[in-house]
Amino acid sequence: MQMRVGYIGLGLMGKPIARNLMEAGFPLTVHNRSRGPVEELVAEGATAADSPREVAEESDVVFTNLPDSPDVEQVALGPEGIIEGCRPGMIFIDNSTIKPETARAIAAALAEKDVAALDAPVSGGDVGAQAGTLAIMVGGPREAFERAMPLFHAMGKTITYVGESGAGQVAKACNQIMVAAQMVAMAELLLLAQRSGVDPRRVVDAIRGGAAQCWTLDVKPQRLFAGERGPGFKAYMMHKDLGIVLDTARAYGMPLPSTAVHTQLFEAMLQMDMRDLDNSAVIGVYEALTREKLQQA
Repeated sequence: MQMRVGYIGLGLMGKPIARNLMEAGFPLTVHNRSRGPVEELVAEGATAADSPREVAEESDVVFTNLPDSPDVEQVALGPEGIIEGCRPGMIFIDNSTIKPETARAIAAALAEKDVAALDAPVSGGDVGAQAGTLAIMVGGPREAFERAMPLFHAMGKTITYVGESGAGQVAKACNQIMVAAQMVAMAELLLLAQRSGVDPRRVVDAIRGGAAQCWTLDVKPQRLFAGERGPGFKAYMMHKDLGIVLDTARAYGMPLPSTAVHTQLFEAMLQMDMRDLDNSAVIGVYEALTREKLQQA
């Protein structure tokens, strides 16, 4: 018998992930603050729920994909939350990016109800969510991880068990250190090439086959050259994630000087009214600093 799946949070990432789970044959119940994505998935075969509690009552596994730590805590443990509709043996899986300590606190509370919690943040952007090729980094009980593998395979291509509760979120924090660095480095190299009188498109072609090769150079320059700066992954979420990185670093006494600078650049995006643009649009901060506008194709 197929596991019944619930998905709460149908944003840029959540909606395509939920759709992939449904298309893989898992009966799906969905809930979202705004009704549009719910109605879209219901038209494709999902069932709507009016609260996280109701999602839990109708599901064997409940996913969340929400903006920040307080949102996940409220949906999981608050009034009309998942904890009020859960039952022993259920699995809770959080695809959000939140603080590791929040993931551990939610896991401890749900464990008292005999519900296993997995923190399972994802990476790969909206492209990976739509294609089902996400990287998924998982923390929590290994037995629950093994039970959830058929679901993870419907969502992603690289699925890694990292460790106990909170370990998935630590891995995501490390992931975001690298993502921010790549976005900033790409902005610098594109504008340096252009200022030097060299076609940045050819520079990208030249370097992405060598040591500089990365997902960012494979995916993002073409969109920037076409003038496409919409998300993707929104700048304000990148800024939020970097705040989690720095909070985690402070908790363990770890200096992260370059990440601190990158955080300031994404803070500048928010101040420059670019919060809803893609994280690659950090190039706009450099354009303002250098007065060098990236030329479109």
